[in-house]
Amino acid sequence: MRVYRSGVIAGAIVVIAALVGAIPAAAATTTSWAGWQPLAGAPGAYTSAVQIAAKPAVTATVTSDSRGGQVGVITGASTWLSEGTPVGAKYGSSLNQPYLNLRPKADNATSPSTTTYSFAAPTPASGWTFVLGDIDADAVRIHAVAADGHVLDATELGFRGGFNYCAPGVAGKPSCTGDAADVPTWDAATLTLTGNAAAADTSGAAGWFEPSTPIVSLSFVFTRRAGLPVYQTWFASLARDVTGTVTDTAEGPLDGVELTLTDANGAVVGTTTTAAGGTYSFPGVVATDGYTVRVAPPAGKISEGPNAQTVDLTDADGVADFTVRDIVPVTVSGRVTDTDGTPIAGLTVTIDGRTTTTDADGQYLFDKVPVGTHSATITRPDGYTIVTAPPPFTVADGSETPITGVDFRLAENPTLSGTVRAGGSGVAGVTVTASGPGGTPLSTVTDANGDYSFPRLPLGEYTVAVEVPDGYAASGAVSREESVIEGDVDDVDFALVRLGAIDGTVRTDGGAAVSGVVISVSGPAGTQQLTTDADGAYGLGTLPPGSYTITVTPPAGSTVVGAATRTVVITDAGEVVVDQDFTVAAAVVTPTSTPSVPSTGGNRLPATGLGPETFVWAGIGAAVLILGGVLVVLSRRRSKGD
Repeated sequence: MRVYRSGVIAGAIVVIAALVGAIPAAAATTTSWAGWQPLAGAPGAYTSAVQIAAKPAVTATVTSDSRGGQVGVITGASTWLSEGTPVGAKYGSSLNQPYLNLRPKADNATSPSTTTYSFAAPTPASGWTFVLGDIDADAVRIHAVAADGHVLDATELGFRGGFNYCAPGVAGKPSCTGDAADVPTWDAATLTLTGNAAAADTSGAAGWFEPSTPIVSLSFVFTRRAGLPVYQTWFASLARDVTGTVTDTAEGPLDGVELTLTDANGAVVGTTTTAAGGTYSFPGVVATDGYTVRVAPPAGKISEGPNAQTVDLTDADGVADFTVRDIVPVTVSGRVTDTDGTPIAGLTVTIDGRTTTTDADGQYLFDKVPVGTHSATITRPDGYTIVTAPPPFTVADGSETPITGVDFRLAENPTLSGTVRAGGSGVAGVTVTASGPGGTPLSTVTDANGDYSFPRLPLGEYTVAVEVPDGYAASGAVSREESVIEGDVDDVDFALVRLGAIDGTVRTDGGAAVSGVVISVSGPAGTQQLTTDADGAYGLGTLPPGSYTITVTPPAGSTVVGAATRTVVITDAGEVVVDQDFTVAAAVVTPTSTPSVPSTGGNRLPATGLGPETFVWAGIGAAVLILGGVLVVLSRRRSKGD
C-alpha cells in the first residue's frame, strides 16, 4: 500500500531524472503538476493549499480531519506516476512532483476522514485531472459541488479508469512491485473508488478523473477497510496558447495595441500588447473552453467587427485576429457602472441592431451612427436592476460632433451571507440552500473558513437551510427564515457539532493481535458492542460529545492485564481518541487441594475414634451396594418384558 524507498535509491532517481530530463506529454502544448503548501495544523484539523494551474490561477484551500502519522506533502522522488501510466501518457511524468498523503480520521470502518478542496473560483470545465493512489485496503467516496450548487454525478466527475503504477512493464515506473490486475473499482452509483476485494495491503493501485463541470468544492471521504491505510492525491493540468494579430485596414499590422484575455468566470487571465508585425500571444493557458479575447483599439480607431472573440483551447491552440480602422463620425459613447461607480465589463450594448461590449472600464463606443433619433439598450445581467437608462439621442444632419455620456447605471441586488461553524471554527464544504421567490432553490457551499454567500438575490422571503455533512451533527436549527428587502443580509449563521471517534487494539502480552474480542462502549446514546478484527483493532465513529466508558471482555481462558475499563471524553471539537489499547494474557489456573476435615485429638473424628478415611470408604461401599440393588431391579424388569 505504501511505497517507501531508501534515501540511496531516491537520490539515484533524482540524479537520473536530472540527466535524462522529464518526458513531456505529447497531447498538449505544456503540462504541469500541482504545487502544494506544507501540511499545517494537527491531527483532526490539518490545512494546506494547492495550485493546480497558473493561467488562470486554479487554486484551492485544503482542510482535512485525517489522523496523523505518515501524512504530509511528499516530494515525489520515490513514488510517482510515470509516462507509462494512462494519466502520465497525457499529463507527463510526476517524477519529483509533490503529492499529498493522508489517512482516515481513525483506523476503523466507521471513522472516515473528510478532505475538502475549496476552490477560489470555479475550476475549468476541462484541462485538469486529479488522481487517487494507493487505494487497496480502503475506499474513497467523492463529493463535488458545481458552481451552481448541484452535486456532480458520475458522468460529470469523469472517471477515466483504474491502473497500477507499480505493475511490471509500466514504462518509467518507480522501483515498486505491483500487479497490473490490482486496480480499484469504481461504483458510479455511490461515487466510490474501492480497493481490491481482499482489502489487502498492496502497492500502486490508483484511479484518475477529469471533471467536465466547473466545481467550487471537492471532497474525498476516505474509509479504512483493513490495516493502517494511507492514500495519495495528485493534481495536474494541460495548457495551450492563444495567439493572433491586429491589423489596421489602412496601415496594415498594428503594434502597441492592448488585448485582454478573460476566462469563463469573467476573471482577467492576462493583458498584453501587440509586437512588431501586429502579433500577440497569451501562452500557457489552461486547455479549456470559455475564454474571451477583447481588443482595445488605439485612440481614433474602432474595431471593424466585434471587439471581443471567444476562444476554445480544449483540443488545440486558439487564434483570435482583429481588424481595426479609423473612426468615422458620428460617434456615440457611454459607460455602464453600478450605483457605487464600479465599472461593469463585458455587457452587450445595442444601437440600431449593432452591438458591442463594454471594456474593463465599462466604456463602449459606436461610430457611423446615421442622422436621426436613436436609443441605446443593454442586456441586463442577472442580479442587477437598471436604475438609470439614457434617453433617446439625436444625430443632427451634417453634424460630426461626438455624442458622449449615453450612460447606464445598475443597482446590484442584495447579498445574503453567513458562516457555518463547529466548535468555534468554520466548516468547509457544507451545502447551504436558499429557497425564495424564484421557485428553484439556490445552492452553494462554504469555503475554507466556513463562509458562504448568495450574491445579487431577487427581493423576497427566503428559507435558508444547511445540509449537515458526514462527521457532524446539528447544534440548533438547520434552517432559518430571512427577508431580503433592501440591503445585504449578513450573519445568517449555523452551528454544528463535530462528531468524534474512538479506536484501539487488543493484543496478547506477547504483542500478538487478538481477534473476536468483545468491546463495549457506553455513552450518551447508550451502549454499543464491537468485536476486534483480524488485526486486533476496534473502533467506533460518529460519536457525539460526551463521556464514554470502554470495557473489554477477555476471551475464555484469558484475563485482562491492567484495567478492563477506562473512560474518555469527546468535546464539541470532535476529538479522535486513539490508542485505547488493551492487553490480555492466558489465565493462571491454581491447583485445588483436598479440603481438610476438622478433628479432635489428632486425626480422629469426634465421638467415634475413627479416622475420616473410614467414613470415606464406608460411603463408597454404601454407594456400591445401592448401585447393585438398582441393577438387580432393572434386570428383573427387562426379563419380564422379554
